[in-house]
Amino acid sequence: MASAAEQMAANMSWSAFGKATELRNRILFTLGLLIVYRIGTFIPVPGIEGDALRDFMEQAAAGIGGILSMFTGGALARMGIFALGIMPYISASIIVQLLTAMVPRLEQLKKEGEQGRKKINQYTRYGTVLLATFQAYGLAVSLEAGGLVTDPGLFFRASCVITLVGGTMFLMWLGEQITQRGVGNGISLIIFVGIIAEVPAAMAQFLSQGRTGAISPAVIVGVVVMMIVTIAFVVFMERALRKIHIQYPRRQVGMKVYDGGSSHLPVKVNPAGVIPAIFASSLLLLPTTMATFSGGNTGPVMSTILAYFGPGQPAYLLFFTAMIVFFTYFYTQNVSFKTEDVADNLKNQNGFIPGIRPGKRTAEYLDYVVTRILVLGSGYLALVCLMPEIIRAELSIPFYFGGTSVLIVVSVTMDTIQQVQSHLLAHQYEGLIEKSQLRGKKRGGRKGGPARR
Repeated sequence: MASAAEQMAANMSWSAFGKATELRNRILFTLGLLIVYRIGTFIPVPGIEGDALRDFMEQAAAGIGGILSMFTGGALARMGIFALGIMPYISASIIVQLLTAMVPRLEQLKKEGEQGRKKINQYTRYGTVLLATFQAYGLAVSLEAGGLVTDPGLFFRASCVITLVGGTMFLMWLGEQITQRGVGNGISLIIFVGIIAEVPAAMAQFLSQGRTGAISPAVIVGVVVMMIVTIAFVVFMERALRKIHIQYPRRQVGMKVYDGGSSHLPVKVNPAGVIPAIFASSLLLLPTTMATFSGGNTGPVMSTILAYFGPGQPAYLLFFTAMIVFFTYFYTQNVSFKTEDVADNLKNQNGFIPGIRPGKRTAEYLDYVVTRILVLGSGYLALVCLMPEIIRAELSIPFYFGGTSVLIVVSVTMDTIQQVQSHLLAHQYEGLIEKSQLRGKKRGGRKGGPARR
């Protein structure tokens, strides 16, 4: 039998959405800030040679330029003030989360509640500034080496660093405002909009190659079918759960004895989400990005690295797979699903797994289950991320179709839809409570007399 929440979710309609004023205001606020972000991607960094940059990005669009441009919403191709995107903040957040799991002082801060969380967020912002400054300076030097600057020198480097770091910090603030006052996770939505905004142009370029005969119609149909199948597979795997049965004993409160209940502990097949793919991609794109913007002026060491670790190379694919598997296990066991903390929480709530003693034995059992689940989860992430890379390299597809971007788009879409549904459910609950109060007044109250008790 369906629960009350499921029945209410099934009854949702456009009329219910129209009555939810707060949700409508949140959606409009989110759309407004995302429009501000899109406008910022068209504001260029001062001192860039526009024609030279345009020609350069057209040549690099089929490779690394297309990848980076898609993740920054086209800001990198136009060298806008948001050219770095939100990636420095994401990298800093991942690093701080990993340090929190390994450094006792940071782990203690995490357990201190709201004050500790604010302190950790402050460290994340400091890390964002450092990473953005480093990346912006490297980008400025690379632009000068590639001959894409009108007046190279110290003034250009300073203005480029200040502009790009300021753009990243502004994006971080936009994301926080969307999270607090809008709908969905602001940082994820910014990446989502950046990817989606570049898809129509990439698809148009891909189809134009088919019209000119550079790509056969069979390849076009195969790529479209593969995209649909990949999206369906990602949705299925992101919703897949391993349910661990939890039993609660009888308890006595005063003179009353409450029967014990049972529940389940849901463990996702992919508890780490898209974090391992993003982190592995960032590590692999670093040397290629530096070489791309340096105009080919690389040393023998960098040339050797690019020869073996360029996109589509066997060493690149093997290293990409190893990094995804490593970060999936490391991030899950140290951040997203710490078995010791879960076992302690179950013990404090008097819950236990049937046949398993609470405490250390429960933690060992959970670690046993999660370790084996992650074999499937890490393999799923590696398959989704590697298969488009291999097909793109073998078939010479002129636009970037990556598993990481598909994972981000699907995950953000599912999370945003769930948040909209939760807001609608809350609005319907409030309406039901108001109706029940009005009915109670009509039944219990008499005109001109006191209400019944």
